[in-house]
Amino acid sequence: MELDDVLRQAAAAPGPLVVLSGAGISAESGIPTFRGPEGYWTVGSRHYQPEEMATFSMFRRAPEVVWGWYLYRRDVCLAASPNPGHRALVDMERALGERFLLLTQNVDGLHLRAGNTAARTWQVHGNLHAMRCASECTPAVLPVPGEGGARSPGTPLTGAEATRLHCPRCGGWMRPHVLWFDESYDEPRYHFESALAAARQAALLLVVGTSGATTLPQLVAGIVFRRGAALIDVDPGPNPFAALAASSPAGCCVPGAAAAVLPDLVRRCIAACGEGAH
Repeated sequence: MELDDVLRQAAAAPGPLVVLSGAGISAESGIPTFRGPEGYWTVGSRHYQPEEMATFSMFRRAPEVVWGWYLYRRDVCLAASPNPGHRALVDMERALGERFLLLTQNVDGLHLRAGNTAARTWQVHGNLHAMRCASECTPAVLPVPGEGGARSPGTPLTGAEATRLHCPRCGGWMRPHVLWFDESYDEPRYHFESALAAARQAALLLVVGTSGATTLPQLVAGIVFRRGAALIDVDPGPNPFAALAASSPAGCCVPGAAAAVLPDLVRRCIAACGEGAH
């Protein structure tokens, strides 16, 4: 199906226009995926993989080490800026209002910094700029203290940093407000049931820059595909979502980088929705 036909079908159907974004859109802002060499973390002579570092079991063993890695990642993210792909999704939200919903796997906060609202941006893997009590003495989510800086890989926490990363209520460690590899999605923190409900109602699912390696995005795309709703994949290369879109009677693939593709795609989407309103 041609792109404009998919967009017109979505505009005419009831339900939200849902965007699912992944690491690809942030990589275009210079944020590494941390699954390559940039993701390793060295403690003594040991090199830890992200799949080891980003776990609650590792945090229980060595909270200072895990926090050092996350503070380094946070500095990398703070040094990056939203790109035209992020800004196009801000335009899409402003034009569509309550019909717009963004599900992002990215924990870097760039969508919010670009201008998407927290109410319409569901961070289904959390946000590394936030933290919560590791002992769950309270469900409160607080900002990570400090403005960031040029932290070097492997830099240990200072005493002052460690103090600021303890819970003001119970005195135990705070933890990054992110979904770790040995944890499960839930509704209060990661919008699990709400995301599935949105997929069951969506007029469109626009997938941007994700390889489909995590469970919730796979479930969301599968629901939209089985419903026969409009499905568009934006990515430079082949991936499971592109295969779904290509095999859907109401789908299409738009090869290319998000920063290059989304500004025009969003303009055409807004125009299609405007036509459908008349």
